[in-house]
Amino acid sequence: MSDIDNDDIRRIDGGLLLVFRELIRRRRTTAVAVHLGLSQSAVSHALGRLRDLFGDPLFLRRPHGLEPTNRALELAPRIEALIDMMGAAVRSDHGFDPARSGRTFNLAATEYGVGLIDGAFVTRFRNAAPNATFALQHMRGFAALDALRRGLIDAALGRFESLPTGFASQNLLEDRYCVVARRDHPTIQGSISLGRWMRTGHIFASAYSHDDEILGPAVGEDPMPTGRVVTTAVVPRWEMALELVAGSDSIATCPRRLAEQRAQALGLQVLDPPGFTQTWTLAAARRDEADPGLDWFCGLLKDAGSAL
Repeated sequence: MSDIDNDDIRRIDGGLLLVFRELIRRRRTTAVAVHLGLSQSAVSHALGRLRDLFGDPLFLRRPHGLEPTNRALELAPRIEALIDMMGAAVRSDHGFDPARSGRTFNLAATEYGVGLIDGAFVTRFRNAAPNATFALQHMRGFAALDALRRGLIDAALGRFESLPTGFASQNLLEDRYCVVARRDHPTIQGSISLGRWMRTGHIFASAYSHDDEILGPAVGEDPMPTGRVVTTAVVPRWEMALELVAGSDSIATCPRRLAEQRAQALGLQVLDPPGFTQTWTLAAARRDEADPGLDWFCGLLKDAGSAL
């Protein structure tokens, strides 16, 4: 069911959407009035219309300013997208102009996906879209897809073996798994046999805790070995797994790019896996709908993946 009916649609105008967007950003009616060149009473009147339209207070007064309600946070990415689409509709090229956009791109990412957002990415984003913003939060799996479905985020970065109807994905980079052990490990130096890999206690991130599906489905002609793999601990994040490996005789089988980034600081050796070369892909999942602004932003993410 649609959030609003046709009568409500007739009550929406671009000015209301702009007021909503600036209230999300600035949290004070005085600041919004100055930015939009309106009187404070006009902003307050617009807020009243928005509350009536969406049937929610939207912003609650607090000592530090206006605090958005959950409903306002749900609406924010949708209204950002609407403003961009309205702007594209009235421009002659019907495209997305990052230099003129004030959009906020809301992202969710796994721990590995967060690593794609580095200083070089921030610089490229800022130079191309000086008035735009991106917001990043840690989220994975079904939680990220649910937030994407509800419009709370624009894209989710992670590993997606398959996506439900209504979603699309763009591959950003491919990585392989490796084995890590501390540099002064008493029995592992430079290489590891399959038998030792299976017998040595593993530290796993939570998504890979089952003995027969430690790294997910096999890829290509080198399937993952099956059988009893000794598990010492299961932890929520790869960074924690690497830190535990650095301080113990346990090992971890983890994404190679992440291991190589952290190896020197943690004193780890990065080893080729024994007898399997499974790969996996980091992708950006999004709703399967036209969005030139998100196309541009995902292009930046793709460039960042290619540069790694």
